[in-house]
Amino acid sequence: MIKSNVAELLGSDNFLQEITLNGWVRTFRANRFIALNDGSTINNIQCVVDFEKMDEATLKRITTGAAISVTGTLEESLGKGQKVEVKVTSLKILGDSNPDEYPIQPKKHSFEFLRENAHLRIRTNTFGAVMRLRSALSFAVHKYFTENGFYNFHAPIITGSDAEGAGEMFNVSTLDPLNPPKKEDGTIDYSQNFFGKETNLTVSGQLEAETYAMALGKVYTFGPTFRAENSNTTRHLAEFWMIEPEVAFNNLDDNMDLAEDFIKSVISYVLANCKDDIAFLNDRLIQEDKRKPAIERSEMTLIERLNFIVENNFKRVSYTEAIDILRNCKPNKKKKFQYIINEWGADLQSEHERFLVEKHFKCPVILFDYPANIKAFYMRLNEDGKTVRAMDVLFPGIGEIVGGSQREERLEVLQQKIKELNIDEKELWWYLDTRRFGTAVHSGFGLGFERLVQFTTGMGNIRDVIPYPRTPQNAEF
Repeated sequence: MIKSNVAELLGSDNFLQEITLNGWVRTFRANRFIALNDGSTINNIQCVVDFEKMDEATLKRITTGAAISVTGTLEESLGKGQKVEVKVTSLKILGDSNPDEYPIQPKKHSFEFLRENAHLRIRTNTFGAVMRLRSALSFAVHKYFTENGFYNFHAPIITGSDAEGAGEMFNVSTLDPLNPPKKEDGTIDYSQNFFGKETNLTVSGQLEAETYAMALGKVYTFGPTFRAENSNTTRHLAEFWMIEPEVAFNNLDDNMDLAEDFIKSVISYVLANCKDDIAFLNDRLIQEDKRKPAIERSEMTLIERLNFIVENNFKRVSYTEAIDILRNCKPNKKKKFQYIINEWGADLQSEHERFLVEKHFKCPVILFDYPANIKAFYMRLNEDGKTVRAMDVLFPGIGEIVGGSQREERLEVLQQKIKELNIDEKELWWYLDTRRFGTAVHSGFGLGFERLVQFTTGMGNIRDVIPYPRTPQNAEF
């Protein structure tokens, strides 16, 4: 007897074989037809029972959400919309599900309701599709870097440095919060902390990854990062996963080449290997769009948007050129933008980035050479003294999805930038050592994994593309 999963059986034509199948009941109708799903595919398989041969007590226990095991034969289905079905010869209830209490009934639920039941929302079609795609994207990330000679580097989660200089970090401490030890000046004495200093959850593994790139050549991190930013938006999480490659001897042009090739590769992978889930999410978005006012509807379907990335060359545009375009465009002149662009040096917002991608160039865009005063200290200063070798990759519907740069490899320049920003050089002695001993041009970028999943699935809220979202005032589950 063959133990199978639903995905295998739906693609099989080996009829009359006897199989055993485990799964959860989606629906049970007419005391005869069970729609069974085991998570291996978005599609259910129909299991046909002979209710006359089953006792009434067992039939009553076949309810939505119940876990069951069926044994039977695979047969060609006579019904529409299905190739095969299972003719059940025996059925066992593995786990009951009380229909009066089970919250995920076969009806439409709001995403807010499903977030409140995040431990069960994975049993819906939408979240099953999203999380299978998330898994496939994760595999595609590791596949790409492994095949291109990168080494996976595990950056520390607890750190004493702030890579972004943002200061919005979660403190990690074993000190008594009600009565911490104090210095003579009244400040907290972190020398008595577990690590002997003030420590935080990391916002990025980049600085540590740079040190490894300067020995292994090509490395990447793929791990959890944290931001203590009190932001309740559809685009922000307090805990999220970051992909950060760092490559020795790569300049900014090489970095842009890598980012474009990498993104196209992982999206191509899921387009080829997750067709059923993408088709379902594509149809979901089409139906959702129909309920919106015409002005708010998407110009592209999900599948069109994914192909838009794969099939188009990314347009490379300097920040200065982009500012000129934005300053002279109709939405800016007619004050349609929420943030009006008046002068060079403005920090671009999502509305500006999307205009460049969706309206002006009509392709993915990589902006480069940003003003130094709106970018991080580690980005290489250009010869003009006012811009840095930074780059952002912009996508339709989402704006920035990748941020990166050529790193500042010159010790004296890096020390001067650290001094200007009042960063304690002693805290970064180890980082500066890579500029003292065998320094070289190197570059890298960061891609928030949830942003990538959100783009690939078409989900409107980033809280719906991570299993258990961590946001302000929310650490449930």
